Amino acid sequence: MNKAKSKKSIFSRVNAWLHLWTGIFAGIILVFVALTGTIVVYGDEIIEWSAGKVRYVEQVQPERLPVETLIANVNKAYPKAKLSEVTVYKDPERTVRFRVFAPGKGLAFAYADPYTGKVLKYDRTANFFYIMAHLHASLLWHGPGSWIVDIATIIFLIELISGIILWWPAKWNKHTRDASFKIKWKARFKRVNYDLHNVLGFYSSILALTLTVTGLLIAFHPLAESTVKLLGGDPDHKKWEAALPKADFTRTAIAMNTTLEQEFKRHPGQNAGRIWLYRLDSAGYFLVNTGTKLGLKSVENSRLAFIDKYSGEDIHIPAKGLKGEYIENYIWQLHMGTWMGPVGKLFTFICGLICTSLPITGFLIWWHRGRKKKKPVQKKQVLQQELSPQI
Repeated sequence: MNKAKSKKSIFSRVNAWLHLWTGIFAGIILVFVALTGTIVVYGDEIIEWSAGKVRYVEQVQPERLPVETLIANVNKAYPKAKLSEVTVYKDPERTVRFRVFAPGKGLAFAYADPYTGKVLKYDRTANFFYIMAHLHASLLWHGPGSWIVDIATIIFLIELISGIILWWPAKWNKHTRDASFKIKWKARFKRVNYDLHNVLGFYSSILALTLTVTGLLIAFHPLAESTVKLLGGDPDHKKWEAALPKADFTRTAIAMNTTLEQEFKRHPGQNAGRIWLYRLDSAGYFLVNTGTKLGLKSVENSRLAFIDKYSGEDIHIPAKGLKGEYIENYIWQLHMGTWMGPVGKLFTFICGLICTSLPITGFLIWWHRGRKKKKPVQKKQVLQQELSPQI
């Protein structure tokens, strides 16, 4: 029995030591990574708000212009910018949106009227969230920055697990339940700070673990590939991508409008369709993504299709390969909070704020305890000086 207590005591001490010092070691990085990640959560909503009136056309007309014409107009308006995708909405009142990247200016969205062909706005709001996302993933320091963030994320995983162990009461009674689940707002600052760390840390633990694990899956490709395989998918894109048709310049491609209309008919519940443009000239297919929402980072109810751009036929992708794509996409949805629409985003945002606060409240707990230990020693030294005989 004594040995069991001793072992438990050693485990508790080691766990507490790990929780304290790993948190102090990586605290600043963890605050920064959690904060930048939290900012990105509502990026798409802010981008939509920033676009304002140009999201909608002034007047709906009987016929849409070909998407190819709109691409040419955007290229003419911004000759140095490179287009990577075009998003067309099922709603006839919505404008067409292009993702563009200009050297020296960064990421932006251009909006065009699908009936007049007029380019309405070049909005660089997206670039702020592009920078935030890269700060979140690599501190904008490709290579070393990614490793710093990855190591800090592993430390945060240790922090979460060790924190749950520390939170778990030795005995369950009314006092421990109140201390574990309630914040004493009327108590002194030190107690409120402790409760903010302890109680909010527990309430956010499951979602925080989800965000941390999915972040590690995104960062470490071998880990992601193993996960995809374990869930029955094929992570090797190159095998089936090599078999996709190449561009045939002796043939005429079908209109993108036709392709998108075809996909909307196949998936009537989808609100938006996206065609990737970065391989358009060399590829013999359209890579089409439809969903109820298609944003910079937020993608909901995504459906992926490879369409032969000369025949309009759906290109067969191996079932495991397609499943691998969906698994990877779902990992991103879990990480971005789009797994349950607006509710999932709200939970993720709140969890992000709590995760940002945990290293700060944890540091304050350690700081106050350190000061508390020093005070008796200082008083003892003063007392000894007063009682010592004068020479």
